[in-house]
Amino acid sequence: MLKFIAKRTGYGFLVLLGVITVVFFLFNVLPGDPARMMLGQRADIASVQAIQKELGLDRPMHVRFINYVNDLSPVSLHKHEQPESFFYLDDEKYNYQRILKLGGISLVAKTPYLGRSYQSNRPVTSILAAAFPNTLLLAFVAIGFAMVAGIILGIISAIKNNTLFSKAILVFSVSGMSLPSFFAAIIIAWVFAFVLGDLTGLNMTGSFYEVDDFGRGEYIQWKNLILPALTLGIRPLAIVTELTRSSLIKVLSQDYIRTAKAKGLSFYRVITRHALKNAMNPVITAVSGWFASLMAGAVFVEYVFDWKGIGVVIVDSLETYDFPLVMGAVLLISVMLVFINIAVDILYGLLDPRVRLQ
Repeated sequence: MLKFIAKRTGYGFLVLLGVITVVFFLFNVLPGDPARMMLGQRADIASVQAIQKELGLDRPMHVRFINYVNDLSPVSLHKHEQPESFFYLDDEKYNYQRILKLGGISLVAKTPYLGRSYQSNRPVTSILAAAFPNTLLLAFVAIGFAMVAGIILGIISAIKNNTLFSKAILVFSVSGMSLPSFFAAIIIAWVFAFVLGDLTGLNMTGSFYEVDDFGRGEYIQWKNLILPALTLGIRPLAIVTELTRSSLIKVLSQDYIRTAKAKGLSFYRVITRHALKNAMNPVITAVSGWFASLMAGAVFVEYVFDWKGIGVVIVDSLETYDFPLVMGAVLLISVMLVFINIAVDILYGLLDPRVRLQ
């Protein structure tokens, strides 16, 4: 089992390294001078050169890449003197704990450093830390809604197979899987917050925290979570419904289900204790994958509803060419995807020994 975990973790590490490489070179070959973005187009040459030196943009590309990977690594090597090449241990930049010191080189454990925003000069880590909980909350509520509603609809559809209700669920599933999130967000916001706004009391835009008009500070607005979560959960809801339906129909035709019925077990007990338990494997696979995907898919939904999460941060930083912030957000989403996939692989390895042989 340990060999299997190490193998899956190694694959995940290689994927992350590939993502880091692509992100770094993609954003470092794009047109535009970060120094002029920070200072303005009328900045003098001396100021531009000073900012370029501070950001390390005057160094060769391979040196910048090695330093970038070293900055991201939670365990890294650093020099103590001020170099022009690699691995300077900057007390102002890093929050670190020295593990080992050999001469002029230290092995340290630190918080990954993602750089500073070109626009606000704030650490990218602090900006993402403020936005990430909102995105995580939205994804959890959306996937929870999709699981509960999808499993219920899937069970009813399987039990009433070949009926009008089952066919209507099939149409809903196909429509839900093919509906783009951005388009769905606009339609849902218009219908439930504009056309039916007087009945629903919902807002077209709004985040989890809102500022009180009378100066009493921020307060939580739960109703602003409803429409974004509904929109984000439509596609996984359709998939969970269809997977539950098809898996349950297949399981209900198995011999052990007929045996359970012949023993006189109630229909409810057959479904909940025997059929549903064995029909959930593909559903769990879909849910785990979709939860990670929702972290990335929330970009459009958050932007439409002005939900202050990672999605809004990405869109705003792209509009202002704030590349460190975009790179940090992309890497954060990638790390979530990789770790969730590793956790799911390990869970399958524990539940099904055959998976460990693959």
